[in-house]
Amino acid sequence: MNNPFDLSGKIALVTGAGGGIGSSIAMTLANAGADIAVVDSNAANAEHTAFDVKATGRRAVALTVDVREPDSVTAMADEATAQLGEIDILVNGAGIAFNKPSEDLTPEEWLRVIDVNLNGVFWCSQAIGRRMLARKSGVIVNIASMSGVIANKPQPQSHYNTSKAGVIMLTQSLAAEWADRNVRVNAVSPGYIGTEMTMLGMNTPEWKKTWLEMTPMARVGKPVEIANAVWYLASDAASFATGSNLIVDGGYTAW
Repeated sequence: MNNPFDLSGKIALVTGAGGGIGSSIAMTLANAGADIAVVDSNAANAEHTAFDVKATGRRAVALTVDVREPDSVTAMADEATAQLGEIDILVNGAGIAFNKPSEDLTPEEWLRVIDVNLNGVFWCSQAIGRRMLARKSGVIVNIASMSGVIANKPQPQSHYNTSKAGVIMLTQSLAAEWADRNVRVNAVSPGYIGTEMTMLGMNTPEWKKTWLEMTPMARVGKPVEIANAVWYLASDAASFATGSNLIVDGGYTAW
């Protein structure tokens, strides 16, 4: 019996793969057999993850992109395909976050988060999705957030929450449009994960206390716990899943 989690012969492109959850996703997919286009806005970080991927015996290429710019995304998609072959799996992991009261947000701050977190997911999905649709084969996994279905407490972040809610609806919309051409589109929504960004927030005692008390499992997650969820959705084990939003949050949204 074939292993439905085996990604041997597949080519995956992961944005935001220079660190945090993104690098864990790249390594997890590589360990499952996929070759990886490691994409990040930071060239040095992308190269570091690509080096680690190559150490697993898989092919890797490091690419930079500004996901806010459609032309940059198109060039990145062309280069990844030229170097590795047609992309079978796209993981949209690039994202930014910061906390600021809504009444104090500048237009530039609001648009910067929407441009990276939501528009960037669309531009990447469109550029690579077109190739998948032409082949009638492909999988897209978007990294959303539990913040797309709840408003976090106590930190103010309406801009971030709105961007991630948009990612969830975009996921459902693309899934419905593209299912008849055999392109699956799903999302993974992490809760509080022990990345550098989250651990900065944990340095605020009030935030740490609230976050852990509101999480039934009473801990932050590990990047690999998100990566494993992405692996599932990217694999044939999830062949009947499209338009799904897999929340991996230690139970946070259950209360």
